[in-house]
Amino acid sequence: MHLTKEEERLLESDNETVRKCMEILVALGEIYGAERLVEIRSAQISGISYDNIGDAGLEWLESLKAKVVVRAYANPAGLDTVRWREMGIDSEFYEKQMRIIRALDGLGVEITLTCTPYYLDTPSFGDHLAWAESSAVVYANSVIGARTNRESGISALAAAIIGKTPMYGLHLKENRAPQVRVIVEEGVNPAMAGYHAGKLIGGKIPLVEFPERLSRDELKWFGASLAASGGAGMFHAKELTPEWDSFEIPEESVVVEKGDVDSDCEPDLVAIGCPHTSAEELRTVYSLLRKYGKVRREMWIFSSRRVIEQNRELVEKIEEMGAKVFADTCMVVSPASSRFECVMVNSGKAFEYLPKLRGVNARFGDLEECVRWATR
Repeated sequence: MHLTKEEERLLESDNETVRKCMEILVALGEIYGAERLVEIRSAQISGISYDNIGDAGLEWLESLKAKVVVRAYANPAGLDTVRWREMGIDSEFYEKQMRIIRALDGLGVEITLTCTPYYLDTPSFGDHLAWAESSAVVYANSVIGARTNRESGISALAAAIIGKTPMYGLHLKENRAPQVRVIVEEGVNPAMAGYHAGKLIGGKIPLVEFPERLSRDELKWFGASLAASGGAGMFHAKELTPEWDSFEIPEESVVVEKGDVDSDCEPDLVAIGCPHTSAEELRTVYSLLRKYGKVRREMWIFSSRRVIEQNRELVEKIEEMGAKVFADTCMVVSPASSRFECVMVNSGKAFEYLPKLRGVNARFGDLEECVRWATR
């Protein structure tokens, strides 16, 4: 891999953190055959829940002595940093999680604690990024047309400190071509369409044909589920995403049909917001609560603190109806979910990950079904 003189100096830096970060990026570039590094607009660091990185990861973060040189965002933590007691989080977990957050803050990372950084700072078409959250990666590549591989939390942080990432994979146009055509039948929920498509095609990039035009939030649900169940880093959607007609239509095709999933457990928690809810989704939730009445079961809604603050009056109305709106975390990365037997979600990503990561049963329902269950 070709390095500029400046990059060679970083590789020999007296600052051990900077040197190690360059070593990580060069190693990745050599593994994946990158010819050079490319400057990035922003980075997003995932895996920051204490439940995820533990004491070893915490100590490693606290040992770093550098500053990020591009905008860098923190993914959700394992708790709401203000209302953690309401979630049933213990003091020891809180203290360790806050040390992680302080360490990231000391590195210059923005403590956004959200999986939807594009609501806070939307990249432009063609921007190179180093994002690590799977749902954000898919959204950036597919809906926006920016370019990022699915980084690890470590490689994303290294890229943020250097300001560059190896130019391979989805940074190159030729690697963004669709490999399989996915036809979604009428009546299939977008989140479940992504979930089933991922199971069918694995990590292949699909060109998706939906029976109707989807909103950006619905494309978000589809992409998040696709990444969780199959591992794809992007998709193209006919007449919806910016690069859908930039490549030849694949010969291979699969059909996603409407069908039930095995999720007949009795929910004791309804959880919405994986990925984090947008302002429009919060408005929809409130509209549904007005239709069905007050919440009678435990109902948690997750969003970014910024979106909550910008919609404070709306959030207060939702909470007056009995739901709880938490920031900074979600049902997948927080150990708070583990004390429930069955969680009802409107997210294919959460449906896939809750049993694996939290050891709880999951039941899927669309947003209206979730609200209806919570108000029964």
